[in-house]
Amino acid sequence: MEKITFRLLKKSELIRIREIDRAEKIFECYEYKNGELIIKSVYDLVDTFNDEELQEMIRRQQLLIADGGKVIAAFADNRLVGVASVDRKRRGKQQHYCKMDILYVSNGYRGNKIGRKLVRKCAAAATAFGAEKLYISATPTKATVDFYLKEGARLVEEVDEELFELEPLDIHLELKAS
Repeated sequence: MEKITFRLLKKSELIRIREIDRAEKIFECYEYKNGELIIKSVYDLVDTFNDEELQEMIRRQQLLIADGGKVIAAFADNRLVGVASVDRKRRGKQQHYCKMDILYVSNGYRGNKIGRKLVRKCAAAATAFGAEKLYISATPTKATVDFYLKEGARLVEEVDEELFELEPLDIHLELKAS
């Protein structure tokens, strides 16, 4: 595997998110019910970002950067193979959360600790922003949620109503930032 380098992504480079190969076969998803995570069988095939969702993601990342947030990229040679972002805006009654907005690692690069390093870099940014925890609204796929749980995340103590309303099927997690 080639050397992976990490750096902040500039607003002008956000279009490069389309370089991510997010292909994945999904066979199981979690559902949050009565305080528990329940596994459900599904079948879905995810491939490239469609233009509409890519443009919406880029718009969100532009706003995130404009508000002082960070978009962190992982490169193999000059190819973008991972990206994650953390919002500077503090959330929660005690203002102790910062939201991790996106995390993608290209198919073919998963399992090489790129996601772990991106999460750690987001956690460090959240700490620098004065937060104690990352708030993660995770896609409910088993692979995604299991990844975060393995990294030390757990179900949130305090659900962010705004984020829950946007993504009611997501699994809302928190991860200590330090």
